[in-house]
Order: sequence, then C-alpha cells, then structure tokens
Amino acid sequence: MKYLQFINELLSKYITLIILALSAVAFMLPDYFAWGVQYTAIFLGVAMFGMGLNIRPQDFAVVLARPKDILLGTLAQYTIMPFAAWAICSLFRLPPDIAVGVILVGCCPGGTASNVIAYIAKGDVALSVGMTTVSTLLAPFVTPLLIYGLMGTWIEVDISAMMISVTKIVLLPVLLGIAVQYLFRHQVERIRPVSPLISMIAIVMIIAAIIAVNRDKLISSGLLTLAVVCLHNLVGLGLGLVVGKWLGLNYAKTTSLAIEVGMQNSGLAVALAAINFAANPLATLPGAVFSVWHNMSGAVFAGIRRYYMVEAPENITSHYKQAAAD
Repeated sequence: MKYLQFINELLSKYITLIILALSAVAFMLPDYFAWGVQYTAIFLGVAMFGMGLNIRPQDFAVVLARPKDILLGTLAQYTIMPFAAWAICSLFRLPPDIAVGVILVGCCPGGTASNVIAYIAKGDVALSVGMTTVSTLLAPFVTPLLIYGLMGTWIEVDISAMMISVTKIVLLPVLLGIAVQYLFRHQVERIRPVSPLISMIAIVMIIAAIIAVNRDKLISSGLLTLAVVCLHNLVGLGLGLVVGKWLGLNYAKTTSLAIEVGMQNSGLAVALAAINFAANPLATLPGAVFSVWHNMSGAVFAGIRRYYMVEAPENITSHYKQAAAD
C-alpha cells in the first residue's frame, strides 16, 4: 500500500509532465495507444467511479451549509464557459468539427483536477469540491441542454441520446462510487489515499489514445486548436476572477471560483464527441488538448495567486477576517 501511495503522490505532483510525455510518445508511436480510443467511455467511467469513491458526506454537508456559494459557482460554471466557447467559435468562424469540440468542452462540468489546483493556490478547497460535485451531478441534464441550445442550429444534436450518454459515463459511475464507499466504508478508507490513482491513469489513457488516433489531424489543425483552447481556458479563469471580485468574495473563494470555471471535465467532452459526434472526427481534439493545457495553466495560475497572496499581506488579513465572518 505504501508503494502505491508513493506512486499516487508522484503522479499527482507531476501529472502535467506525465500527460505531456505520454502525449508525445503517443504522437510518435500512435499504434501503441490508438486501441484505447474505443474504450474512451469506459476509461471516463472508471475516472468518475474514482471521483465517487472520494466524495465524502462532509462534501454534501458543505453544499447544504453553503448553498449560496455553491449555487453561484455552479451558475458561473454553466454560463461563462459555454457562452465563451460559442463566442470564440463565432468570432473566429471555426471549422464545424473543431467548433463542436470547443463547445462540448465549454458545456461540461468542472474537472476533478480543479480541486488539486485550488489546494495549491490556497483557495477554498471545500468550495471547489462542492462545486465540482454539484456540477457533475447536474451534468446529465444541463450539459446536453446547453449543447443543444448552442449547437442545435449548426449541427444535428440528439439531446436524449446525449443525456443517456452522460448518465452512463458520469452520473452512474459517480453514484456507484458513493454507494461502494457507503457500503464498504472501512475498506474504502484504507485504499482512499491511492484511489485518485485510478482516475489519473484513466484520464491519461484517454488523452494518449485521442492524440494517437488524431496525429495527422493534429499536424494540420493542431495550432488552431491549441490557440482556441488556450484562449477559452484563459477567458474562463479571467472571468471567474472578475465574477468572484464583483460578488465581493474573499481571496480563497474567488480563487476557487476562477479555477473551477476555467478547468473543465474535458475527458467528458472527448467521450461525448467520440460517442455522439463520430461523423465529426476533429471534435475530440479540443477536449484532448484542453486536458493537457488546463493542467499547465492551472498550475501557473495557482502559483501566481499564491504569490499575490504572499506579496500583499492585506489580502491575507482580509481573507481570514471574511472567512471568520462567513
């Protein structure tokens, strides 16, 4: 167990570098990873099951104790990124395949990596976990509706099929993980320190498989996709900060809100693209690129926020005063 825990900590610490390295290997040796694309939904389901194993009763207690904060964060999550994606696609007149992928990323719930980044940035981790949990549980209903509303005039969207897809690969595995944790809490508690390892391996495999299958398309459309994905992510982080400050939230809450908005469950976007938009082969690329990019940008953002907090002592004082008031 100690050996697995060491591997888990190592992966968590260097997850961005691992994703980059494996993506590079998959790009150069696609035959070794291309097989994984047919198991994208399974890998994501495994990742969501791992998330369910780590959702504790106190996480729901946070939701009940701080409904206003969670509601504001979830509302920001499901408005800023979807409409930013639509605006970017419209402004740059992106090719339909790439536009579909970008909007899919924008309409997805927050990613579990946001909780780790919030911790690094000294944000409100409980709020981050609460927002991720609620947005994930709402995803089977909200994500397909947003996709239909934003893409329905561009491309045919089967909203019922998409709801079924999100339920199968997100909601059911999460609920199963929660159920297993409840029924076998003592056994789960022993493996909890290494349970994130399951989710990390699954997400890394999804990214590597998509990179391998789309190597040729990356060569022709990679720079455009990267530029759009970077812009989308940075807009999310920036507007998340603006909204947090506009609402008068303290440092920790504002930081977590910005991170939650900017970091998406891009693995879900990849799975939805592969399952529901198979006729649009480039639609999986934005999600795969976003998975790599948002880990890097999130780490940099966390470093900047920590530096800002240290360099401005008054922020620390106001943060703790407001936290005490809350």
